[in-house]
Amino acid sequence: MAKKSSLKKVLTLIWVSTGILFTLWLFYSYNAKDVDEALFQSNNVVTVENTGDYFLFTPKKEFQNVLVFYPGAMVETEAYVPLCRKLAENNIKVYLIKMPWRLASKGYNKPKDLNLYKDDSKKYILSGHSQGGKMAAQFVYENPKLIDKLILIGTSHPRDISLADAEIPILKIYGSKDGVADEGSIMKNKSKLPETAKFIKIEGANHCQFGYYGFQLGDDKATISREQQQKETLNAMVLFIKE
Repeated sequence: MAKKSSLKKVLTLIWVSTGILFTLWLFYSYNAKDVDEALFQSNNVVTVENTGDYFLFTPKKEFQNVLVFYPGAMVETEAYVPLCRKLAENNIKVYLIKMPWRLASKGYNKPKDLNLYKDDSKKYILSGHSQGGKMAAQFVYENPKLIDKLILIGTSHPRDISLADAEIPILKIYGSKDGVADEGSIMKNKSKLPETAKFIKIEGANHCQFGYYGFQLGDDKATISREQQQKETLNAMVLFIKE
């Protein structure tokens, strides 16, 4: 009996230790990488603010569009600074939201709680990558009158809810080499979006290159560079926002 009890304790210790090590690896792998420090600095085009709730990129020229961005699950917020900064350089004000525990599922209501949608003279676009896209869709489902446009990036969602009757323009961007949100899963849930929703496939793009971070479990190898994937994503977003 004592031997069985000791074995059980050893197995439990191994199981717990493995779980802790795996979680630590996720945090390390999903940390931001290769993000230029200059992107965090204001210049004569964009003003940058870093608060406890978000990074804010504000164009110095007059602007009409305000975009709120949700990071993917476990991904360090800074991994999306390059994309958000580029959007601001295209005269779009951008809030890059810092999520509790790096989970959009825990903080997707933060922009509403922070009263970021208060200016009726502006157009508000909500966007997110991976789980961030899932929770962006969830927010629109729960608050259909607050958002003017929705952009979903690298996500098979909405899956458990339906936005088929949504009246706002919706864009979904995905990669042909995305092993996490693969094309088959995306098309399987196409009916959960309005018939007017636009789908843009980036050839050679994978999941993790929608941000600037390390390898993600289940993902495929991209056949284009991160810079090219980011450029095509940016162009699609800007065109959709300003059309």
